[in-house]
Amino acid sequence: MAEDETAKLWKVNRTIHELVKDRGYQVSDDEINMDLTTFRSHYANSGGSVDRNQLNFFTNSRENPADQIFIFFSDEKSVGVKTMRKLLGILEEKSIMRGIIIFPGNMTPSARKVIAAMSQQYRLEEFSEADLLVNITHHTLVPRHEVLTVEQKKQLLEKYRLKETQLPRIQLADPGQVVKITRPSETSGRYASYRICF
Repeated sequence: MAEDETAKLWKVNRTIHELVKDRGYQVSDDEINMDLTTFRSHYANSGGSVDRNQLNFFTNSRENPADQIFIFFSDEKSVGVKTMRKLLGILEEKSIMRGIIIFPGNMTPSARKVIAAMSQQYRLEEFSEADLLVNITHHTLVPRHEVLTVEQKKQLLEKYRLKETQLPRIQLADPGQVVKITRPSETSGRYASYRICF
């Protein structure tokens, strides 16, 4: 049983490192390319089980070293307010404004309310381990999504003489941001479309 759990956590650990790297944070290729045997030797105890607390890490943005993110693996099957307080305590102690919590089971509605209530101060995201077994963003059928900077957004609107309200909408957490979606095309090689978050 511990063998299956270790293999699952190895996949989750690889995917979260890929996700953080894709978002512009510093991540070692060794962490992403680590094989299962190396993962076991680093993180598994003599009984073969992995202490999720050892998987926690924080890293800096490649462009802005002051921008940090903390990745927190929860031991609890059902994440409640107590676990959220623990995560917020770590973020406050380290002065980090972004966090991702990963949990093996589910999250209670009251814990989700904590995320919503703290959204002005902290940028928190949550993933179940099952969501991170495969990195869906690296699938061939998923087009590349890229958030535009304020300057790129301004240039886009000027180039096509558009108002923000004329862009198609996509539902995400940051209203007002524009996302560039690049898809392969048989006729032109690839094409870009844009969506505004609402």
